[in-house]
Amino acid sequence: MISIGIIGAGIVGERIIKQIQLENGVEIIGVFDENSERLQTLKQMYDVPLTASLDEILYSKADWVYIGTPPASHAAIAKQAADAGLNVLSEKPLAHNAEAGEQMVAAITENRVRSAMHFPLMYSPAVHEMAKRSKNGSIGEIIRIELQTFFPEWPRAWQQTPWIASRLEGGFIREVFPHYLQLIHRIFGDFAFAEHHVNYPDQPDLCETGLIAYGLVNGSTPLLLTGMSGVGQEELLQFKIYGTKGVLTLENWSQLYLAEKGRERVQLTEFEKVNGLFEEMKAMSTALVPFEEGLVIQRYIDQLTAE
Repeated sequence: MISIGIIGAGIVGERIIKQIQLENGVEIIGVFDENSERLQTLKQMYDVPLTASLDEILYSKADWVYIGTPPASHAAIAKQAADAGLNVLSEKPLAHNAEAGEQMVAAITENRVRSAMHFPLMYSPAVHEMAKRSKNGSIGEIIRIELQTFFPEWPRAWQQTPWIASRLEGGFIREVFPHYLQLIHRIFGDFAFAEHHVNYPDQPDLCETGLIAYGLVNGSTPLLLTGMSGVGQEELLQFKIYGTKGVLTLENWSQLYLAEKGRERVQLTEFEKVNGLFEEMKAMSTALVPFEEGLVIQRYIDQLTAE
């Protein structure tokens, strides 16, 4: 059994609550948010215990604290939690910039507590299958890795909060790209961007509307990233690994496809069972993504969002 205190009762905080309530051996000891009306809504919907202050979470007997607040607040909350001796699970991105992320890594290290990033793709059976096929030679030599993301609007209809549209904390590069950058890093290792071009609107406080970036994975395999909002089509996310014998496509988070020469593209649906996030947290597994790895991804994000 592990216990978790939840800080932040927005959309992602609500999702974590729903995930936990489907788990065995995971207990929510309290939920805190500065928006008391939102807290009462969650209380009515999910019957979760509420706390009147952040300190009630930090000085509880929780095993973990989950941070689901906007990125600019992550560093301060993580330090308070680590100082209180609690393990910390953070929503992505790690912070709003690498400097704040470094403070989070330092707090975890100094207090000798565990950390983890909330990267759901790491615990996806489809993603594990994609990684396995990429490494075992079944699609041949890897000759390109590509991420394409298209959004008809940003923020999306279900996430209409001001900070998600802001240049400081929001945008699809910070909200969506970290999942895939972490996946590339975990499967293939280090990569570096040689060039990138980011489009911003005239309003200086608003996030990006477009991105094209080119780089190399392990100094040799081409990596291409594209992103665009305000485009006239349905939302589409495609993460593709091109091999000499086949191409794997992870589409819209969970749909895995295989294309091979001379054959129609097929969807792969039979996967091995893998542990979920909370199972790995209970085991304190090395499969968890620590803040140190989150910081690596944060540095990539900072580079991509630089004008």
